[in-house]
Amino acid sequence: MSDRPVTFESLSDLGVMALVARGDQSALGELYDRYGAAAHSLALRVLRDRELAEDVVQEAFVALWRSASTYDPARAKPSTWILTLVHRRAVDMVRHRARRSTASLEPAAAEAIAAEGEDAGSRVWGSIVRARIGRALRRLPDEMREAIELAYFEGYTQSELSELLNIPLGTVKTRTARGLALLREDLDADRESVRTP
Repeated sequence: MSDRPVTFESLSDLGVMALVARGDQSALGELYDRYGAAAHSLALRVLRDRELAEDVVQEAFVALWRSASTYDPARAKPSTWILTLVHRRAVDMVRHRARRSTASLEPAAAEAIAAEGEDAGSRVWGSIVRARIGRALRRLPDEMREAIELAYFEGYTQSELSELLNIPLGTVKTRTARGLALLREDLDADRESVRTP
């Protein structure tokens, strides 16, 4: 093997990914140079926190390093795979933060209403509704929840989701429609259980 350093200008993303899979750290750096800014922008869009976005991007590239040998070019372009790793970690971070913040919601609700009056009651009721929606979303199959969260909370169009998730547009539409139907059923059942003594 030559002692000359590898130059990446002539290599496609697939070529660079193959080098990463063989343990070439400079190839990982090249992928970061190519996609780090897009990855950070995506993470920031989901998290709205610069430091958390940086953490998520770092975790995603570490995961890429560890799992590069499992990458299948038939399933996704390297750029799509990288951005999917980033996006999933960012969504996981949002879910983790939401679970932590709503874990003690109901005991805090009574205290807030007593301490601050009607305005606090409205805010707490809004928090309870959001918590119910969050619980219903967590009960959906992962692929449906992901499509709904990306479309309705992150503002992706169905065409953008098809590209981001590397699935056909019809699959995105089916997952979204079926997920919304299940979500509606779950929330209706939850509302009925609250009304029934």
